[in-house]
Amino acid sequence: MWLAACAVALAPAVAAAQAPAPASTVVAADAQNPLAGLRNPGDAVTLSDERTITRWAHAQETAKVRSAPRRAARAVARLHFLTEDGAAEVYIVLDGRLDTARRRWLHIRIPTRGSRRTGWVLAAAVSRLYVVRTQLVIDRSALDAKLYREGELIWSAPVGIGKSGTPTPRGVFWIRELLKGLGDGDTYGPWAFGTSAYSNISDWPGGGVVGIHGTNKPGLVPGRPSHGCVRVRNDKVRQLARLMPIGTPVRVVR
Repeated sequence: MWLAACAVALAPAVAAAQAPAPASTVVAADAQNPLAGLRNPGDAVTLSDERTITRWAHAQETAKVRSAPRRAARAVARLHFLTEDGAAEVYIVLDGRLDTARRRWLHIRIPTRGSRRTGWVLAAAVSRLYVVRTQLVIDRSALDAKLYREGELIWSAPVGIGKSGTPTPRGVFWIRELLKGLGDGDTYGPWAFGTSAYSNISDWPGGGVVGIHGTNKPGLVPGRPSHGCVRVRNDKVRQLARLMPIGTPVRVVR
């Protein structure tokens, strides 16, 4: 199961997050056709700032993900339909570009073990683009989490994070799934979010996805009791389940 990451060591370092584009350059969240700006070969549009506007999509086919927006570019991965737990996989969509043959390409984040990677897929290979306006910020030093919607704070809570030897990874990730009553429905609380962060233990069932979940030991929150997952008291994780949609970027700082 994916919450193996709560009981195993995490990779000691995560690639630094790419700096998001300024919000003013991002296609408006209410745009009916966010790719409308791709009119001439070489045109590009910014689709997400991963703070106030983030677009994401599901896979429509198991297409190759390319290193550049060209058919001849090296393949770096393949799209897949499902997460480790059987939910529809989520790909953050950063940018769009029109190539010389007038094909529309999308620059996506790839959920994968180790360093976060990006790549390019043809727009036809993914679903329509969904929009979220939220961002979760987890501060490892302050031991708290804050959820913002369009830059305004709407939720906060103390959290339990990874121990010094098995830290919660720092960087920018995203929410891929929301599971109710995972396991015995007690240990991990009423709700558990699956993120795009992974542990470094490859042989654990489900691959060791890092989660954000409730707990049956609220006295350990705030603190550093886990092996990487983020623990939230059950009353607070119930609130979070109502407020934080799939596709929300998760920024882990300090």
